[in-house]
Amino acid sequence: MPLQELPCLNEYLEGSMLSISQKSKRKKRECFGDGLDTENTPHELIHRWSPPHKQRVVCKGKENEENQFVLARRPRKRREFSGLSWDTLPDELLLGILSCLPLQDLLRMSRVCKRWHRLAFDESLWHSVDLVGNPQLDQALGQVLMAGVLGLRCPRTCIGEPHFTHTRHLRVQHMDLSSCTVSTLFLEDIISRCRRLENLSLEGLELSDWIIQSLSQNTELVRLNLCGCSGFSPDSLGEMLKSCSRLEELNLSWCDFSTDHVKAVVSNIPSNITQLNLSGYRQNLTMKDLKDLVERCPHLVNLDLSDSVLMTTSSFPILQQLRSLRHLALSRCYQIHPAALADFEKFPELQTLEVYGLVQDTYLPILSKSLPRLQINTLPFSGVARPTEATRRDRAMWGMTCRLVFRS
Repeated sequence: MPLQELPCLNEYLEGSMLSISQKSKRKKRECFGDGLDTENTPHELIHRWSPPHKQRVVCKGKENEENQFVLARRPRKRREFSGLSWDTLPDELLLGILSCLPLQDLLRMSRVCKRWHRLAFDESLWHSVDLVGNPQLDQALGQVLMAGVLGLRCPRTCIGEPHFTHTRHLRVQHMDLSSCTVSTLFLEDIISRCRRLENLSLEGLELSDWIIQSLSQNTELVRLNLCGCSGFSPDSLGEMLKSCSRLEELNLSWCDFSTDHVKAVVSNIPSNITQLNLSGYRQNLTMKDLKDLVERCPHLVNLDLSDSVLMTTSSFPILQQLRSLRHLALSRCYQIHPAALADFEKFPELQTLEVYGLVQDTYLPILSKSLPRLQINTLPFSGVARPTEATRRDRAMWGMTCRLVFRS
Protein backbone atom coordinates (compact mmCIF):
# COMPACT_ATOMS: atom_id res chain seq x y z
CA MET A 1 0.00 0.00 0.00
CA PRO A 2 1.63 3.35 -1.02
CA LEU A 3 2.43 5.90 1.70
CA GLN A 4 0.08 8.86 1.97
CA GLU A 5 1.12 12.35 3.05
CA LEU A 6 -0.49 13.38 6.32
CA PRO A 7 -1.82 16.94 6.61
CA CYS A 8 -0.23 19.34 9.08
CA LEU A 9 -1.15 18.54 12.63
CA ASN A 10 -2.17 22.14 13.22
CA GLU A 11 -4.77 22.17 10.44
CA TYR A 12 -7.95 20.66 11.81
CA LEU A 13 -11.17 20.20 9.98
CA GLU A 14 -13.55 23.11 10.49
CA GLY A 15 -16.27 22.15 12.93
CA SER A 16 -14.53 19.06 14.29
CA MET A 17 -14.41 18.47 18.05
CA LEU A 18 -10.60 18.82 18.05
CA SER A 19 -10.82 22.18 16.29
CA ILE A 20 -13.46 23.47 18.70
CA SER A 21 -11.37 22.30 21.68
CA GLN A 22 -8.27 24.08 20.44
CA LYS A 23 -10.19 27.32 19.82
CA SER A 24 -11.69 27.27 23.30
CA LYS A 25 -8.23 26.77 24.86
CA ARG A 26 -6.88 29.72 22.90
CA LYS A 27 -9.74 31.92 24.10
CA LYS A 28 -9.08 30.95 27.72
CA ARG A 29 -5.41 31.78 27.38
CA GLU A 30 -6.26 35.16 25.84
CA CYS A 31 -8.70 35.98 28.67
CA PHE A 32 -6.97 34.57 31.69
CA GLY A 33 -3.32 34.13 30.70
CA ASP A 34 -1.36 30.96 31.29
CA GLY A 35 -2.16 30.90 35.02
CA LEU A 36 1.36 31.79 36.16
CA ASP A 37 1.94 34.90 38.24
CA THR A 38 4.85 36.69 36.55
CA GLU A 39 4.33 40.18 37.95
CA ASN A 40 7.43 40.08 40.14
CA THR A 41 9.53 37.80 37.94
CA PRO A 42 12.89 39.36 36.95
CA HIS A 43 12.49 38.63 33.22
CA GLU A 44 15.50 40.75 32.27
CA LEU A 45 17.81 38.74 34.50
CA ILE A 46 16.33 35.44 33.30
CA HIS A 47 16.81 36.25 29.60
CA ARG A 48 20.26 37.69 30.17
CA TRP A 49 21.69 34.76 32.15
CA SER A 50 19.79 31.82 30.61
CA PRO A 51 20.49 29.85 27.41
CA PRO A 52 17.99 30.33 24.53
CA HIS A 53 15.07 27.94 24.04
CA LYS A 54 15.47 25.21 21.43
CA GLN A 55 13.43 25.86 18.27
CA ARG A 56 11.47 23.06 16.67
CA VAL A 57 12.43 22.17 13.10
CA VAL A 58 9.89 22.97 10.37
CA CYS A 59 10.52 21.66 6.86
CA LYS A 60 8.82 21.88 3.47
CA GLY A 61 8.07 18.79 1.46
CA LYS A 62 9.72 18.44 -1.92
CA GLU A 63 6.64 17.05 -3.60
CA ASN A 64 4.34 19.80 -2.40
CA GLU A 65 6.19 22.96 -1.25
CA GLU A 66 3.01 24.69 -0.14
CA ASN A 67 2.49 22.23 2.72
CA GLN A 68 4.70 22.25 5.82
CA PHE A 69 5.27 19.41 8.21
CA VAL A 70 6.96 19.29 11.59
CA LEU A 71 9.75 16.86 12.38
CA ALA A 72 8.97 15.29 15.73
CA ARG A 73 10.00 12.18 17.58
CA ARG A 74 7.58 9.51 18.52
CA PRO A 75 6.96 9.66 22.28
CA ARG A 76 8.95 7.06 24.11
CA LYS A 77 7.31 4.58 26.34
CA ARG A 78 7.79 5.68 29.95
CA ARG A 79 10.14 3.39 31.77
CA GLU A 80 9.35 2.05 35.16
CA PHE A 81 11.66 3.77 37.66
CA SER A 82 11.88 2.36 41.13
CA GLY A 83 13.95 5.17 42.69
CA LEU A 84 13.16 8.82 43.47
CA SER A 85 12.64 11.50 40.83
CA TRP A 86 12.54 15.28 41.00
CA ASP A 87 8.75 15.22 40.60
CA THR A 88 8.29 13.18 43.75
CA LEU A 89 10.36 15.47 45.98
CA PRO A 90 8.33 17.74 48.25
CA ASP A 91 8.54 21.53 47.90
CA GLU A 92 10.40 21.89 51.20
CA LEU A 93 13.22 19.62 50.04
CA LEU A 94 13.48 21.29 46.64
CA LEU A 95 13.64 24.73 48.29
CA GLY A 96 16.52 23.49 50.42
CA ILE A 97 18.37 22.38 47.28
CA LEU A 98 17.64 25.60 45.41
CA SER A 99 18.91 27.68 48.31
CA CYS A 100 22.44 26.42 47.55
CA LEU A 101 22.44 27.80 43.98
CA PRO A 102 24.00 31.13 42.94
CA LEU A 103 21.74 33.77 41.43
CA GLN A 104 22.40 33.00 37.75
CA ASP A 105 21.81 29.24 38.16
CA LEU A 106 18.60 29.86 40.07
CA LEU A 107 17.27 32.05 37.25
CA ARG A 108 18.19 29.45 34.62
CA MET A 109 16.54 26.73 36.65
CA SER A 110 13.31 28.74 36.83
CA ARG A 111 12.73 28.03 33.12
CA VAL A 112 12.52 24.25 33.51
CA CYS A 113 8.82 23.99 34.33
CA LYS A 114 6.00 25.85 36.06
CA ARG A 115 6.57 24.15 39.40
CA TRP A 116 10.27 25.00 39.44
CA HIS A 117 9.45 28.55 38.35
CA ARG A 118 7.10 28.92 41.31
CA LEU A 119 9.70 27.51 43.71
CA ALA A 120 12.54 29.59 42.23
CA PHE A 121 10.75 32.81 43.18
CA ASP A 122 9.68 31.74 46.62
CA GLU A 123 10.24 34.60 49.07
CA SER A 124 12.39 32.40 51.30
CA LEU A 125 15.03 32.15 48.54
CA TRP A 126 14.98 35.88 47.81
CA HIS A 127 15.68 36.87 51.39
CA SER A 128 18.82 38.84 50.49
CA VAL A 129 20.66 39.51 47.22
CA ASP A 130 24.24 40.65 46.59
CA LEU A 131 24.61 42.25 43.15
CA VAL A 132 28.19 43.48 43.57
CA GLY A 133 30.05 42.85 40.32
CA ASN A 134 27.12 43.67 38.04
CA PRO A 135 28.22 47.01 36.57
CA GLN A 136 24.80 48.13 35.29
CA LEU A 137 21.41 47.72 36.97
CA ASP A 138 18.27 49.07 35.33
CA GLN A 139 15.00 47.19 35.11
CA ALA A 140 16.62 44.19 36.82
CA LEU A 141 17.00 46.15 40.07
CA GLY A 142 13.31 46.99 40.18
CA GLN A 143 12.41 43.36 39.47
CA VAL A 144 14.68 42.08 42.23
CA LEU A 145 13.18 44.54 44.72
CA MET A 146 9.64 43.56 43.67
CA ALA A 147 10.54 39.90 44.18
CA GLY A 148 10.33 40.64 47.90
CA VAL A 149 13.99 40.81 48.97
CA LEU A 150 14.65 41.87 52.55
CA GLY A 151 18.33 42.69 52.01
CA LEU A 152 19.98 44.28 48.96
CA ARG A 153 23.69 44.94 48.55
CA CYS A 154 24.89 46.76 45.43
CA PRO A 155 27.46 49.45 46.29
CA ARG A 156 29.56 51.11 43.57
CA THR A 157 27.04 50.18 40.87
CA CYS A 158 25.57 52.20 38.01
CA ILE A 159 21.79 52.29 38.52
CA GLY A 160 19.34 53.29 35.81
CA GLU A 161 15.56 53.55 35.89
CA PRO A 162 14.22 50.64 37.99
CA HIS A 163 10.86 50.36 36.10
CA PHE A 164 8.54 49.33 38.94
CA THR A 165 5.32 47.73 37.67
CA HIS A 166 3.20 48.36 40.76
CA THR A 167 2.82 51.00 43.45
CA ARG A 168 2.93 48.72 46.50
CA HIS A 169 5.54 49.28 49.18
CA LEU A 170 8.74 47.24 49.03
CA ARG A 171 9.67 44.65 51.67
CA VAL A 172 13.36 45.60 51.79
CA GLN A 173 14.75 46.20 55.29
CA HIS A 174 18.53 46.36 54.73
CA MET A 175 19.92 48.22 51.72
CA ASP A 176 23.44 49.30 50.78
CA LEU A 177 23.64 51.78 47.87
CA SER A 178 26.97 53.33 48.89
CA SER A 179 28.87 55.21 46.19
CA CYS A 180 26.42 54.21 43.44
CA THR A 181 26.05 56.20 40.25
CA VAL A 182 22.34 57.03 40.26
CA SER A 183 20.24 60.06 39.46
CA THR A 184 18.33 61.76 42.27
CA LEU A 185 15.05 61.09 40.43
CA PHE A 186 15.59 57.31 40.32
CA LEU A 187 16.77 57.28 43.93
CA GLU A 188 13.60 59.11 44.98
CA ASP A 189 11.53 56.44 43.22
CA ILE A 190 13.27 53.69 45.21
CA ILE A 191 13.31 55.31 48.66
CA SER A 192 9.70 56.56 48.41
CA ARG A 193 8.51 52.93 48.18
CA CYS A 194 10.31 51.86 51.38
CA ARG A 195 8.54 51.74 54.74
CA ARG A 196 10.38 48.94 56.57
CA LEU A 197 14.01 50.03 56.39
CA GLU A 198 16.14 49.17 59.41
CA ASN A 199 19.64 49.61 57.97
CA LEU A 200 20.42 52.00 55.11
CA SER A 201 23.61 53.34 53.55
CA LEU A 202 23.51 56.14 50.96
CA GLU A 203 27.13 57.17 51.40
CA GLY A 204 28.44 59.68 48.86
CA LEU A 205 25.13 60.24 47.03
CA GLU A 206 23.36 63.42 45.96
CA LEU A 207 20.07 63.46 47.87
CA SER A 208 17.05 65.77 48.02
CA ASP A 209 14.50 66.99 50.55
CA TRP A 210 12.02 64.49 49.08
CA ILE A 211 14.39 61.58 49.83
CA ILE A 212 14.97 62.76 53.41
CA GLN A 213 11.20 63.17 53.89
CA SER A 214 10.67 59.65 52.54
CA LEU A 215 13.16 58.35 55.09
CA SER A 216 10.93 59.83 57.78
CA GLN A 217 8.34 57.16 56.89
CA ASN A 218 10.78 54.43 57.97
CA THR A 219 10.28 54.69 61.71
CA GLU A 220 12.09 51.37 62.33
CA LEU A 221 15.45 52.72 61.16
CA VAL A 222 18.29 51.61 63.44
CA ARG A 223 21.42 52.41 61.38
CA LEU A 224 21.69 55.25 58.87
CA ASN A 225 24.82 56.14 56.91
CA LEU A 226 24.68 59.50 55.08
CA CYS A 227 28.43 60.11 55.02
CA GLY A 228 29.41 62.60 52.31
CA CYS A 229 25.83 63.28 51.20
CA SER A 230 24.44 66.63 50.07
CA GLY A 231 21.37 68.30 48.59
CA PHE A 232 18.94 68.54 51.53
CA SER A 233 17.92 71.33 53.89
CA PRO A 234 18.29 71.60 57.70
CA ASP A 235 14.49 71.55 58.16
CA SER A 236 14.00 68.21 56.36
CA LEU A 237 16.98 66.76 58.25
CA GLY A 238 15.52 67.80 61.60
CA GLU A 239 12.09 66.36 60.79
CA MET A 240 13.63 63.07 59.70
CA LEU A 241 15.60 62.77 62.95
CA LYS A 242 12.43 63.44 64.95
CA SER A 243 10.51 60.70 63.12
CA CYS A 244 13.26 58.06 63.24
CA SER A 245 13.24 57.81 67.02
CA ARG A 246 14.76 54.29 67.10
CA LEU A 247 18.06 55.30 65.53
CA GLU A 248 21.07 53.86 67.35
CA GLU A 249 23.88 54.48 64.84
CA LEU A 250 24.14 57.63 62.71
CA ASN A 251 26.93 58.69 60.36
CA LEU A 252 26.70 62.30 59.14
CA SER A 253 30.41 62.87 58.57
CA TRP A 254 31.68 65.16 55.81
CA CYS A 255 28.23 66.11 54.54
CA ASP A 256 27.70 69.45 52.79
CA PHE A 257 26.50 71.03 56.04
CA SER A 258 26.22 74.58 57.26
CA THR A 259 25.98 75.68 60.89
CA ASP A 260 22.18 75.37 60.58
CA HIS A 261 22.51 71.71 59.60
CA VAL A 262 24.69 70.99 62.63
CA LYS A 263 22.22 72.74 64.96
CA ALA A 264 19.36 70.75 63.42
CA VAL A 265 21.25 67.56 64.26
CA VAL A 266 22.12 68.36 67.89
CA SER A 267 18.59 69.68 68.52
CA ASN A 268 16.62 66.76 67.05
CA ILE A 269 18.84 63.68 67.27
CA PRO A 270 17.17 60.78 69.14
CA SER A 271 18.30 60.49 72.75
CA ASN A 272 18.95 56.73 72.46
CA ILE A 273 21.80 57.17 69.93
CA THR A 274 24.82 55.12 70.97
CA GLN A 275 27.17 55.63 67.99
CA LEU A 276 27.59 58.95 66.20
CA ASN A 277 30.02 60.30 63.62
CA LEU A 278 30.02 64.10 63.22
CA SER A 279 33.52 64.48 61.82
CA GLY A 280 34.57 66.96 59.16
CA TYR A 281 32.73 70.13 60.21
CA ARG A 282 35.69 72.43 60.81
CA GLN A 283 34.28 75.71 62.18
CA ASN A 284 30.63 74.60 61.96
CA LEU A 285 30.70 72.46 65.12
CA THR A 286 31.05 74.69 68.18
CA MET A 287 31.57 74.01 71.87
CA LYS A 288 27.94 74.93 72.52
CA ASP A 289 26.83 72.33 69.96
CA LEU A 290 28.91 69.73 71.78
CA LYS A 291 27.35 70.67 75.11
CA ASP A 292 23.82 70.39 73.66
CA LEU A 293 24.70 67.06 72.08
CA VAL A 294 26.02 65.54 75.31
CA GLU A 295 22.97 66.70 77.25
CA ARG A 296 20.63 65.22 74.64
CA CYS A 297 22.47 61.90 74.09
CA PRO A 298 23.91 60.74 77.44
CA HIS A 299 24.25 57.10 76.32
CA LEU A 300 26.87 57.64 73.61
CA VAL A 301 29.39 54.79 73.39
CA ASN A 302 31.19 55.73 70.16
CA LEU A 303 31.73 59.39 69.21
CA ASP A 304 33.78 60.79 66.33
CA LEU A 305 34.44 64.57 66.31
CA SER A 306 37.50 64.52 64.08
CA ASP A 307 38.40 67.59 62.00
CA SER A 308 36.46 69.96 64.26
CA VAL A 309 39.01 72.72 64.71
CA LEU A 310 36.96 74.56 67.36
CA MET A 311 37.31 71.70 69.82
CA THR A 312 39.71 72.56 72.67
CA THR A 313 40.74 71.04 75.99
CA SER A 314 37.61 72.69 77.42
CA SER A 315 35.65 69.89 75.75
CA PHE A 316 37.18 67.26 78.07
CA PRO A 317 34.93 68.00 81.09
CA ILE A 318 31.90 67.96 78.78
CA LEU A 319 32.88 64.62 77.27
CA GLN A 320 33.53 63.23 80.73
CA GLN A 321 29.78 63.42 81.38
CA LEU A 322 29.34 60.53 78.94
CA ARG A 323 29.64 57.68 81.44
CA SER A 324 29.38 54.95 78.77
CA LEU A 325 31.89 56.45 76.30
CA ARG A 326 34.33 53.75 75.10
CA HIS A 327 35.53 55.00 71.70
CA LEU A 328 36.47 58.61 71.02
CA ALA A 329 38.02 60.21 67.92
CA LEU A 330 39.51 63.73 68.00
CA SER A 331 41.86 63.44 65.03
CA ARG A 332 43.11 66.72 63.56
CA CYS A 333 41.44 68.86 66.26
CA TYR A 334 44.50 71.05 66.22
CA GLN A 335 43.59 73.29 69.18
CA ILE A 336 44.06 70.34 71.55
CA HIS A 337 47.66 70.22 72.82
CA PRO A 338 49.23 66.73 72.85
CA ALA A 339 50.28 67.09 76.49
CA ALA A 340 46.62 67.55 77.49
CA LEU A 341 45.74 64.08 76.18
CA ALA A 342 47.02 62.59 79.43
CA ASP A 343 43.78 63.85 81.04
CA PHE A 344 41.92 60.97 79.39
CA GLU A 345 43.11 58.84 82.24
CA LYS A 346 40.08 60.27 84.07
CA PHE A 347 37.71 58.51 81.63
CA PRO A 348 37.14 55.15 83.37
CA GLU A 349 35.24 53.40 80.51
CA LEU A 350 37.28 54.74 77.58
CA GLN A 351 39.02 51.99 75.58
CA THR A 352 40.20 53.50 72.28
CA LEU A 353 41.39 57.02 71.43
CA GLU A 354 42.03 58.25 67.88
CA VAL A 355 44.17 61.40 67.72
CA TYR A 356 45.73 61.20 64.27
CA GLY A 357 47.50 64.43 63.35
CA LEU A 358 47.92 65.55 66.97
CA VAL A 359 50.64 63.17 68.12
CA GLN A 360 53.91 62.61 66.33
CA ASP A 361 55.20 59.07 65.97
CA THR A 362 58.08 59.79 68.33
CA TYR A 363 55.72 60.95 71.08
CA LEU A 364 53.17 58.12 70.64
CA PRO A 365 55.10 55.56 72.80
CA ILE A 366 55.31 58.10 75.64
CA LEU A 367 51.56 58.80 75.43
CA SER A 368 50.75 55.09 75.33
CA LYS A 369 52.85 54.55 78.44
CA SER A 370 50.99 57.30 80.30
CA LEU A 371 47.63 55.82 79.21
CA PRO A 372 48.20 52.06 79.52
CA ARG A 373 44.48 51.20 79.46
CA LEU A 374 43.86 52.85 76.11
CA GLN A 375 44.51 51.71 72.55
CA ILE A 376 45.70 54.81 70.70
CA ASN A 377 45.46 55.35 66.93
CA THR A 378 44.34 51.84 66.04
CA LEU A 379 41.30 52.70 63.86
CA PRO A 380 42.06 55.21 61.10
CA PHE A 381 38.55 54.82 59.60
CA SER A 382 35.22 55.03 61.39
CA GLY A 383 32.82 52.11 61.13
CA VAL A 384 29.78 53.90 62.55
CA ALA A 385 26.61 52.79 60.66
CA ARG A 386 28.68 51.58 57.71
CA PRO A 387 27.53 48.26 56.20
CA THR A 388 31.07 46.87 55.88
CA GLU A 389 33.99 47.93 58.02
CA ALA A 390 37.15 49.03 56.25
CA THR A 391 39.18 46.28 57.91
CA ARG A 392 36.95 43.50 56.58
CA ARG A 393 37.31 41.92 53.15
CA ASP A 394 34.18 39.77 53.10
CA ARG A 395 30.81 40.60 51.50
CA ALA A 396 28.88 40.93 54.74
CA MET A 397 26.36 43.73 55.20
CA TRP A 398 25.88 44.87 58.80
CA GLY A 399 27.02 41.42 59.89
CA MET A 400 24.64 39.60 57.53
CA THR A 401 25.67 37.47 54.56
CA CYS A 402 23.42 37.64 51.49
CA ARG A 403 21.83 34.38 50.41
CA LEU A 404 21.87 35.01 46.65
CA VAL A 405 25.17 36.28 45.21
CA PHE A 406 25.89 37.51 41.69
CA ARG A 407 28.99 35.82 40.28
CA SER A 408 30.47 37.43 37.21
